[in-house]
Parts: sequence; structure tokens; C-alpha cells
Amino acid sequence: MLNLITDVAGLAVGHATDLELGSGVTVVLFDRATTASVAVLGGAPGGRDTGMLEPEMTIAAIDAVVLAGGSVFGLDAAGGVQALLREAGRGLNLRGALVPLVSSAILFDLLNGANKGWGRFSPYRDLGYAAAVAAAPGAFALGTVGAGTGATTATVKGGLGSASCVTRAGHTVGAIVAVNAVGSPLVGDGPWFWSAPFEQGGEFGGRGWPAQLPAEALAPRLKGGPGTSTTIALVATDAALTKSQSKRLAIMAHDGLARAILPAHAPMDGDTVFAAATGARPLADDYALTEIGQAATIALARAVARGVYEASALPCPAAQPSWRDRFAAGN
Repeated sequence: MLNLITDVAGLAVGHATDLELGSGVTVVLFDRATTASVAVLGGAPGGRDTGMLEPEMTIAAIDAVVLAGGSVFGLDAAGGVQALLREAGRGLNLRGALVPLVSSAILFDLLNGANKGWGRFSPYRDLGYAAAVAAAPGAFALGTVGAGTGATTATVKGGLGSASCVTRAGHTVGAIVAVNAVGSPLVGDGPWFWSAPFEQGGEFGGRGWPAQLPAEALAPRLKGGPGTSTTIALVATDAALTKSQSKRLAIMAHDGLARAILPAHAPMDGDTVFAAATGARPLADDYALTEIGQAATIALARAVARGVYEASALPCPAAQPSWRDRFAAGN
């Protein structure tokens, strides 16, 4: 176990990172078309081909999920991923027309201080292609990479995080998230993560809870400006789920954002969680699905904290400091 979403067999993750742009793309490729759904609880979402993931829609499975920076410009990244898949002979075959099915969600990182002067066409289609080319099973980087490159929060630099676990029934569950929240992942002004009760093995610093909850801990800490946020994620399992069950898994996993970020699902956020099920292990019953949903909730909360903990500040003027900038020395 790598404590990454790639612990779910059949998934490959790739990043494309542009530090000058202050943005990037993360791609999750499935080794075969995979059942998936999505739940959108933020007030200002941006996505591509998410409607087809609703349980009542015809499409049964998809080839990839894309998490991208760039706000609406980042929606171009899915086209780059489709190009790679088509070259590989992947996609839905409609009487000889090959159509790779790629769903995506985007976050807003256009005002993080980096250079966004890309000219006529945005770079996100090429970034999507590069991320797909880089996709591989096994280990991948966390922090200021891929979709987490330009991510920020109300208090410290955001980033790309991941975590995994195994349920009592033996199902592997993983999460990957780009943390760009309007709220804060930290308790008050200190180094403690709201995700602290779920931490495993000091994966995000082992600071635990403060000895006493600071009086100001519940005061709102909000990133300034409308439309500058959104946390986007994918949870995955090796269980055999229907689209309806995957939808329920996505809904339950949103609780991981609510346990890791205060506040979550705000009017200025576009919080979106995909859920995918590879079908490698039979699902015993709805109780097993409930256990998978709880595991996904906890894995996503841990992934949020890992993404912030591993992040580094962008190399540009007035870049938001990272958690390590503020707290790594023990202050």
C-alpha cells in the first residue's frame, strides 16, 4: 500500500505542472471503461461531461477523470486526454467512430500571482495530453503538482493530495483531491488540521489537535473574492458498484471535505467529487457499500490535509505561504 489512490488496481495517475503558469492538470486513467458517477455540492462548479454520469443517463462507464486548474479554460484539458486515449485505441466504438469518454472538473487559480498571459489559446489541452502521457500506476507526487499547482486556501497554500485504506470486508478505497478551498484546512491560526482525528502514521505532520480548541477556531476564515475557489476530487474503490451506488458513494465522500475544510460547499466553491468503481471485487450488500462510503469519507479528509501539508509556495511575487513555510520549524 502506497497510501495513494493508485492502491486501487486499474488506476494510473499523471500530472502536468507549469510553475510559471501557476497551474496544471492531473489525470486519472482507468485501464478499462469504469463505472463512475459524480456529486456536485459547491455553489459555483465547472465541469465537462458530468451530466452523463448521472444514474439515469445512458453511458455506463468512462475512460478517465481529469482534475484541472485554469477555471473554464481548464476544461480544454479533457480534449488533450481524449487525444491520447484515441491514439491508444480507447473509447466507445459507435459504428467505427471511436469516442473516448472523459469527465472533468476545474478549479479557479487565475489570480494566484503567476503568469496567465498565454495568448490566444490556453495551454490546457496540451497540459491534459502531457498529464495523460505521464499517467502510470504506482507512486506519484503530492503538493504543488498537477491540478494542485496553483491551488490556495483561506490560510495556506493548497495542493494535490491522496490517501487510501482497506475496509474490513477487504475493499480497497482511495481518494485524490486538488485543494483550492474558500475556507481553511487549519484549526484557527495554528498548524493543526481539521483532519487530525483521521491521520495515519504522521502522514501530515502528526500535530494532532491543539491542547485546547482556540476561542477563535470557529471564526470564519475565507479566501477573498468571488469565484476564486473550488475543491475537486475523485474517490475510487475496487468494489463492483452500479452507477446509482457510485452516486451514493460520491455523496458520502463529500463529508470528507466537510471534515477537512471549514467551511465547505460554499456559494463561492464549486466542490465536486467523482466516484469510480472498478468492479474487481463483488459487493456483499448495502452495509458493505456504507462501509466503503465511510472509508472514502475518511480517505478524502486525509487526502485534503496531505495535499496542503506537502505543498510548497509558488515561485512568484506575493505567493501564498505554504504550511511548511509557516509551521515546519515547529512554531
